[in-house]
Amino acid sequence: MKTFTFVIMPFSSDFDDIYQLGIKEAAKKCEVKAERLDEQLFGEGMLDRIYRQIDVADFIIADLSGRNANVFYELGYAHAKEKICILLTQDASDIPFDLKHKRHIVYGSSINYLKEELIKNIEWAKDEARARKENKISVITKPPTGDLTTTKHTAEATITFTFDLHNKTEQVSPEISAIYIYTGRHWNIVHDSKECPHSDADIEPFKYRYFVAPPAPKLGRNGWAQIKVKASRTIAKAWAGDQIKDEYNVSGRGILRLETHDGNYDHEFDFNLELMEIPF
Repeated sequence: MKTFTFVIMPFSSDFDDIYQLGIKEAAKKCEVKAERLDEQLFGEGMLDRIYRQIDVADFIIADLSGRNANVFYELGYAHAKEKICILLTQDASDIPFDLKHKRHIVYGSSINYLKEELIKNIEWAKDEARARKENKISVITKPPTGDLTTTKHTAEATITFTFDLHNKTEQVSPEISAIYIYTGRHWNIVHDSKECPHSDADIEPFKYRYFVAPPAPKLGRNGWAQIKVKASRTIAKAWAGDQIKDEYNVSGRGILRLETHDGNYDHEFDFNLELMEIPF
């Protein structure tokens, strides 16, 4: 069955080219069926139809340009259903701070740029949707939180990542032999008050991998477990010529890998946080 993405965006002629030339063309290139509500025939109520389309979609594409209230409402339902979402916007300020860690594309006025970036993101979403269907253990990343600590000489960021592991099958999961977190920069990662050892990464383009002790050897039927880690690193050094500020943007991408006897389960995650020091 062809992969299906439901598109949430304002119903305005201003978005027709964005949808037809950007979103639809990118989806076609990736062999994905993309539809929005106004293309469909249905006999049920409009809101019921939106709920059903979000439920059955493999992933969601949502354009937040202009902060349309209906789009935000529908996106909230999609997030509550733990759907894979790709966010779009013409202006970065249209993405609320608590969604900035989500995968998103700021395309400005360039439909060509939107199409090129969306092709990459659709391929990622297809892989993620396939993994969720095939893997016996699924991973959901909760919104990360962060803190900033500064002195006269340094600024240090600390980000808390929380991952929920779900076994949504009626069988006991395969045994989890190891868990690794892959990063591009060097971080000090702590799990259960213990520093996680690290080595060079074996996945491009990541530089480091950190070993995290599994919370349980297996997950039972419909089982659940959680991993919470704190990642910290120095982001500014006065002696290196950096300005020590009271606010920084910290962003990046990583992979959480579960090694099991059935193979590796890789979960890609993004983060984009505005960190501010809180005076006491």
